[in-house]
Amino acid sequence: MSKGKKDRLTRRDFLTGLGRGASLLAVGGALGALSMRWGADGTVWQIDPFKCTRCGRCTTDCVLDDSAVKCVHQYAMCGYCRLCFGFFQTDPVGLDEAAENQMCPLGAIKRTFIEEPYYEYIIDEELCNGCGKCVEGCEQFGNGSLYLQVRHDRCVNCNECLIAMRCPSDAFIRLPVATPYMDKASGPGHLISAVRGE
Repeated sequence: MSKGKKDRLTRRDFLTGLGRGASLLAVGGALGALSMRWGADGTVWQIDPFKCTRCGRCTTDCVLDDSAVKCVHQYAMCGYCRLCFGFFQTDPVGLDEAAENQMCPLGAIKRTFIEEPYYEYIIDEELCNGCGKCVEGCEQFGNGSLYLQVRHDRCVNCNECLIAMRCPSDAFIRLPVATPYMDKASGPGHLISAVRGE
């Protein structure tokens, strides 16, 4: 083969090189997106439930249309009460699932009868907007098994979280990526890798 023919770039070589370049670009973009999603120091935003005052700003101040803050339920703490003030208004007309009796304005808490006198309460995160009304009721009149957490399947982990900047109680903190959730049942400072439902 002559030297001129050997040095020529074939169509196959060109397309192979183009494919490799596109693959490297895609991998680099994915790594860049992950590094932006996690803080530069390998941390993510979270709410300390022991500092949270349920002010309602998580609903309105998140940069996402549907807030990344959701109510979670610590089932180990729950009393499975018939009259749950996280579910019911403080002065319900009746102890049934009618909208006028519910604390949640969006009906995001589902109540299921287990056996007399116990009920299970499940959060529908697709409906929850993180307003904290149910958490407030549970804190005031119950055992505090409902609390707010940033859900990391939704959060984009902004470097300057708008909710964190406006939080009146400084409840927004940074946690390691490996343990991004707080376990309220175990007390302050106890971190876990996931919460039920994720």
